[in-house]
Amino acid sequence: MARFRVAAISFDHMHMGDLLRLVHDHSDAEIAGIFDPDRAAMQRAAETFAIPEDRIFTDLDACMAATKPDLAILCAATADHARYTERLAAHAVHVLVEKPFAASVADARAMIAAMRPTGRLLAINWPLCWVASHVTAKRLIDEGTIGRLIEIHSYGGNRGPLYHLADKIEVTPEEVERQKPASWWYRRASGGGSLLDYLGYGATLGTWYRGGEAPLEVTTVIDETPGIEVDQHSITICRYAGGLSRMETRWGTFTDPWTIQPQPGCGFVFVGTDGTIASWDYADHLTVQTRARPVPHPIPVIPLPDGQRNAIEYVLGCIARGEAPAGPLDPAVSLTGQRIVDTAARSAREKRTLPLVP
Repeated sequence: MARFRVAAISFDHMHMGDLLRLVHDHSDAEIAGIFDPDRAAMQRAAETFAIPEDRIFTDLDACMAATKPDLAILCAATADHARYTERLAAHAVHVLVEKPFAASVADARAMIAAMRPTGRLLAINWPLCWVASHVTAKRLIDEGTIGRLIEIHSYGGNRGPLYHLADKIEVTPEEVERQKPASWWYRRASGGGSLLDYLGYGATLGTWYRGGEAPLEVTTVIDETPGIEVDQHSITICRYAGGLSRMETRWGTFTDPWTIQPQPGCGFVFVGTDGTIASWDYADHLTVQTRARPVPHPIPVIPLPDGQRNAIEYVLGCIARGEAPAGPLDPAVSLTGQRIVDTAARSAREKRTLPLVP
């Protein structure tokens, strides 16, 4: 019998299929049950992982009562994260929320408050945490390879959220256009848009790279496409005590970074007082400059160690050891990222620079 029972809660986000595959392949975990109010939304996962009918639920409380999971994976529409987390907290279960953290700072704080008295962990999964190049970059920064970090430039995105299903199965452009009118990704009230989808990566990982430092103020501009109520492109400038950083999000990259790295490249460029690092998504090396060696040169990435290769094995390890999640998965780090996102969204609406929301 598997040591950890895992329940899948909501299939709004296509990453649920990827996370369930990690559970399925984990030697000490099992898919105890899956829930979505729409039975059809779970069909692909049910077939892919041979989930029996008595583990498939359209009632959340029934799912939790019957399966008694150790961990619940939440992949709901962003606007529903707080509501679901509060309901899951009532069942005293550990919760892993697929990015982004929440639709607002208020929702994020409500999620933290709901989980606090349960004694169970709350973790937010940012898939770029499991990209070896970005983890290697963090190590080099912490080791002082480029001196004091003063600038971060991030560019995050893909062709669009409807172009891929679980396991990165591709959807035709015609099918994407057909789905847009009904998809939550393209609804403002549901938390759609490239800014809410991707800015959290730059904001949250950027906070991690900066050792928890938050910006003083934020300025954001978004595109405004006729007929589409959410943004597909955003550029955010954060002013820190020591300078500026830029975070850009894009639905509509020329190619997806996990297949062919587009231009502009998806990833991070770090500028320090004594050097620079370029860390591209899924790359096998970093490009580094230092004062001692100013010509850009490659440094191989360090493979991720067992237990830190993906969200499932990491979070289950935290549960087993009784440890709180660290880095970007830590709700405190993600909360700072959410504050940046909230300020950016408001800045875009009001078309002005704003101080970071408290």
